[in-house]
Amino acid sequence: MPEQIAISSFPKKAQQLVETCHSLANQNLAPATGGNFSVRVNEKHCMITQSGCDKSQLTIENLMLCDLANKPLDATLRPSAELGLHTTLYKLDGEIGAVLHTHSIISTVLSRAITDDLLLRGFEMQKALSGNVTHDQEIIIATFNNNQDISELASNLEKRWHAGEITQPGFLVRGHGLYAWGTNLQEAKRHVEGLEFLFACAWQEKLRERP
Repeated sequence: MPEQIAISSFPKKAQQLVETCHSLANQNLAPATGGNFSVRVNEKHCMITQSGCDKSQLTIENLMLCDLANKPLDATLRPSAELGLHTTLYKLDGEIGAVLHTHSIISTVLSRAITDDLLLRGFEMQKALSGNVTHDQEIIIATFNNNQDISELASNLEKRWHAGEITQPGFLVRGHGLYAWGTNLQEAKRHVEGLEFLFACAWQEKLRERP
């Protein structure tokens, strides 16, 4: 028989995911019904926000469970269209415990203003990202062209991951936003907030460079 699990099996993670959605939405990082947020619940499943939900008003009833093959456990519910990027990350690294996708203005415009990956250096906030211990290190945020074909985008992510080109806990999608992750929701949220701060700094520097 298939494994029988439900949201009620993971009350703490469900509540933490709801609180994370509210916090990021209140920072204007998931306007309208934008963004999607998930947490790993075991080796085979993740909990993710349902499609079309206002993250500032989200409740536990707006969450659902999916397996890492992108199949909802409740076929009557519709997950985010970008579920495949979440599950790809969970499969690439067993230590990833949460994936958060935001739609900030800054990440959207900055990703359109650059033609390659984003290079950052000299910002103290770089140390908010796990593995970074100095502001003086150059860090690279991988940046992908937007693609409505999530399976193709996931395949590109997987290729760059195995090539060693994903060196930070986040990447940008041009004109779309940020994906960030961590070992748990708290770390993933810190990475989102740190990266969004860095993006705002990088954007201000770009504005100063304009004639």
